[in-house]
Amino acid sequence: MFRKMRRIKQLLSTEDVNAIMERCTNGILACLGDEDYPYAVPVSYTYSDGKIYIHSAKAGHKVDAIMKNPKVSFAVVDEDQIVGAEYTTYFRSVIAFGKARIAEGEERINAFRDLVDKYSASQPEQEKFEKIHDCNTSHIIAVDVEHITGKEAIEFVRMKESK
Repeated sequence: MFRKMRRIKQLLSTEDVNAIMERCTNGILACLGDEDYPYAVPVSYTYSDGKIYIHSAKAGHKVDAIMKNPKVSFAVVDEDQIVGAEYTTYFRSVIAFGKARIAEGEERINAFRDLVDKYSASQPEQEKFEKIHDCNTSHIIAVDVEHITGKEAIEFVRMKESK
């Protein structure tokens, strides 16, 4: 169903993919928008147990698109060094495909907690607790990942091989 990566030597391990998804702080969610135009939007997210969680307003283009067609892709760029002398970039990235839905119940609370911890770790615990339990004005979008791969520049592969 999903294509195999053409440049297999550049494929990242599952461990590397998970590490990238856990450490990065923003990604691009792509869905099918109005009049079937692609809609790609930068978002903050967390990644846990093969799911991507995104904080969202309860209404808007993103939510409308997901309700119409839950199939989405999600991309994260971990590294992107411009190497002008070589006319290239040394990159490391991940792309995931899955189906998006609105998280409910305990899953929503746990995802909200993860988001608050990731993006507001320096805030007092009581304030974080209140944010998590008092926020009914937003959705948590869950993306059930069906396929995920990571890729890195061939130069990174060569550096690893030379060690």
